[in-house]
Amino acid sequence: MEKEDIILKGVAAKTGLPQKGVAAVIKLLDDGATVPFISRYRKELTGSMDEVAVRAVEAALKSQRELEARRDFIREAIANADALDAKTAELLDKASSMTELEDIYAPYKPKKRTRATIAREKGLEPLAKLIMSGRPEDCSEAARRFVGKNEVKDTQEALAGASDIIAEWASESPRLRNITRNHYQRAASIACTPTKGKDEELKASPFAQYADFSQSVRRMPSHQYLALRRAETEGLVKVKYELPEKGAELRDKLMDNFGPHYASRECSDIIDAAVEDAAKRLLCPSVETEVSASLKDEADKVAIDIFAGNLRQLLLGAPLKGHRILAIDPGYRTGCKVVALDQQGNLLADSVIYPVPPRNDFDGAHKTIELLMNRHHLDTVAIGNGTASRETEKFVKGSGLVPDKAVYIVSENGASVYSASEVARKEFPDKDVTVRGAVSIGRRLIDPLAELVKIDPKSIGVGQYQHDVDQAKLKDMLDYTVMSCVNAVGVDVNTASEQLLSYVSGIGPALAKNIVAYRTANGDFRTRKELKKVPRLGDKAFELSAGFLRIPGGDEPLDNTGIHPESYGLVKEMAKSIRHDVSELPAHAELLDSIDVKALADKGIGGLETMTDIISELKKPGRDPRTDDDNEAFTPGIEDFDHLEEGMVLPGIVNNITAFGAFVNLGIKENGLLHISRISKRRISSVGEILKLGQRIEVKVIDIDRTRKRIGLELMTEPLKK
Repeated sequence: MEKEDIILKGVAAKTGLPQKGVAAVIKLLDDGATVPFISRYRKELTGSMDEVAVRAVEAALKSQRELEARRDFIREAIANADALDAKTAELLDKASSMTELEDIYAPYKPKKRTRATIAREKGLEPLAKLIMSGRPEDCSEAARRFVGKNEVKDTQEALAGASDIIAEWASESPRLRNITRNHYQRAASIACTPTKGKDEELKASPFAQYADFSQSVRRMPSHQYLALRRAETEGLVKVKYELPEKGAELRDKLMDNFGPHYASRECSDIIDAAVEDAAKRLLCPSVETEVSASLKDEADKVAIDIFAGNLRQLLLGAPLKGHRILAIDPGYRTGCKVVALDQQGNLLADSVIYPVPPRNDFDGAHKTIELLMNRHHLDTVAIGNGTASRETEKFVKGSGLVPDKAVYIVSENGASVYSASEVARKEFPDKDVTVRGAVSIGRRLIDPLAELVKIDPKSIGVGQYQHDVDQAKLKDMLDYTVMSCVNAVGVDVNTASEQLLSYVSGIGPALAKNIVAYRTANGDFRTRKELKKVPRLGDKAFELSAGFLRIPGGDEPLDNTGIHPESYGLVKEMAKSIRHDVSELPAHAELLDSIDVKALADKGIGGLETMTDIISELKKPGRDPRTDDDNEAFTPGIEDFDHLEEGMVLPGIVNNITAFGAFVNLGIKENGLLHISRISKRRISSVGEILKLGQRIEVKVIDIDRTRKRIGLELMTEPLKK
């Protein structure tokens, strides 16, 4: 079977998708197409695979190609060792995972100097083979032949060396490795105890619950495993694997599955002792490393998926278009930085007010805000949700200068990262970081996606143990999530920043810079075709990007839709079929519903899926898939941690979701933890089944840890999921 056919079958098996569609996706990916482009504009080829399916194919393809590359390497390595027989070749061909391949390769891997290699150097491998045959009744007698040769002093040393070689064979046996793996997955537990002398430090840390902890491997929650690793890394606990009855069941099973059953009593005793040694010294430590890696991979995947899901919700937050914003970055000692922004987020003015302790300058703050709002015709207030947020919100709402419903609390996670970045310095070279941070808060209200793409996704802080997971995988998933969101919404090519444009399918940072430079030099783009004049933006980049770039008010109305330029001719044919002009179709539902797309598809005029998408686009031309009806301001309740009491029922906003629960903003500095067990009376597999970021909920305070300033919450009423 050809290599590409093997890869195709492997990807189809991993994803459970039809081979025909998988083959089309693989070809498109190999030709340089992006996941958003394939899922949006190549539905006829893929069998209407959505973005999730195409992404799954992309991931499975990478994994399968890595598997095949490793298979080829191992095959060549064994062949070079002159050890590739028909049985080994067959095993290699049948192996369907990296674990199986590595088990086959284990006996042939270059080895460090071990007890077994030293024994081989002394010429004791023939003795090991003789014992493994099970024939000698007197192994000491058989060992005498090796005494005096290669510095073997006596029969005891000879038998010990042979046992070391047998132990290594046992540790390399795929059968024994699988038995050990399965036993660990089924029966092992992970336990941890405080590091000597670290008891008090552990009690005061976030990992106090792990002072005396044990959990089975098969039921280990991802967040707990990451927490254990963090605590171990910080030197607070020692983590170890435990087997029931100290592993006696495993040892017995390993002994029963290694060596000939007809062996003499003495050979059996030596082989069993070697297997026991292999289990303790080689097999168990090796498998524990594998199990740890597997648990880490799974924990990483869960954590990264949660992070990506939270990030997606933030990026696709509702834009507040057409409003002029007063943005406030609250603070106590240094005051609250205030900026005025127009509808596009341009900075009009900035100032500082002190309506919070220690100054409590209410009159001065009132005059400054009133002046800014009147002078710049501001109608909406955005307040960062950090330090002094509650007091600032209370002052603004009590000022009478703006209706309560026009006051929004905005997450300021990552705003400090943006304010100190090269992007911010380029935008506001003459302003300090506090002004830049306030601008970022205001712009997040105007258009969360356009502003948040300027920040490294990892700095937005909406995940769990983000610094403990595989950083390369995290970056890949977060970059993909940003790209997916940007392309799902579409980008106005005449107003988008370099950062936003760089995430458009087929563009990237270099072309984004060229687009902005061309726009600056030549004015707004009038048509999508004009993009081809941008230096280095060739046919392929145009094909991949054009459908995601919008030109409102341009010369071609279709340029402000998600319809790809390659389909403009098809739109004309669709209009022609009902004897109307293309210009009459946008937003004309009755006309669009009269188009018989199935009949046109049957005539070969166009693909059914593409025409269906075209009609959907034309019904709401230039639509934004995000909604804009959700005010994120929370209702005033308490103003300080010390005001909390158990039993209080409070309003809150979900501002982070993890595998173990959700963190809720109560309007004070400290967030409350809503554990997954306190979210629903029914069993749920993930917090995302019930809650989403930014959701307003009602919670009850059930626990207060005043030493560590921790708040335990319970959800009062399970909200209907939107």
